Amino acid sequence: MSDQQQSQPNQLNIEISEEVAEGSYANLAIITHSHAEFVIDFVNVMPGTPKSRVKNRIILTPFHAKRFMKAMIDNVKKFEAVNGSIQDLESVELPFTFGGPPAQA
Repeated sequence: MSDQQQSQPNQLNIEISEEVAEGSYANLAIITHSHAEFVIDFVNVMPGTPKSRVKNRIILTPFHAKRFMKAMIDNVKKFEAVNGSIQDLESVELPFTFGGPPAQA
């Protein structure tokens, strides 16, 4: 056994395929849960299109969902420390035509 293997017995070797490494864009996450799991559906909603599809679905145990939440909070704080505050959607005024043509009566 090499010195590196002895000094890092808990190291996890993670591989990623080229396809997964490309990622998928999502601008909407729909989160649901049961007593046993959290389900996060990632969707790419395009303005002006009436239908969108789930691009990815991640299923987590409640324990891992909470760890994921804490990791996201930590990463957003680190991002904002370098790049400035991220504006919440609630504070952004979207035009009424966002998502498609204006409604007609």
